[in-house]
Amino acid sequence: MTDKTNSYSSLMEAAARAREFSYSPYSGFCVGAALLTSDGRIFTGCNVENAGLSATNCAERTAVFKAVSEGVRDFSAIAVVGGRRGEVSPFCAPCGVCRQVLAEFCAPDLPVILGTPQAFKVYTLGELLPFSFTPADL
Repeated sequence: MTDKTNSYSSLMEAAARAREFSYSPYSGFCVGAALLTSDGRIFTGCNVENAGLSATNCAERTAVFKAVSEGVRDFSAIAVVGGRRGEVSPFCAPCGVCRQVLAEFCAPDLPVILGTPQAFKVYTLGELLPFSFTPADL
C-alpha cells in the first residue's frame, strides 16, 4: 500500500466518523466529508437537514465552510462517505452545488475520494465537474 493510499484511507475513516454526526431526520441519508489541507490538517463536515429543505447543508460544504471560516483556503483532497442510515453506500458523490463550491477553492486536479474506508475510488474534481464556472471566468 502506498503512502497516498494510506493517507486516503485515513481521510475516508475521518469522513466515516463525521458521518456519525449527520442530522438527517427527513431523508435518512447520512453523509460525512473530510477535507485535507495542504498543511495536513483535516476539516470534517456532515450533512445538516432542515424542514425548509433549501436550508439544508451538505457535508462537503460544511467541511469547506469550516476551513474557510478558519482562514484556510489551500486544499489537497476531499473524502466523502454516505448512505442510508445504518448502511454505507459504495459510492456517494458530491452534489452539483458542492462541486461548484469546491471549484471556487480548488484546482480541477483535486483528488475526490469516494466509497468506504475499505474500498474507494479516486476521481478529480475536473472529472466530476467538467466546464466548471470559476473566479477565472469573471
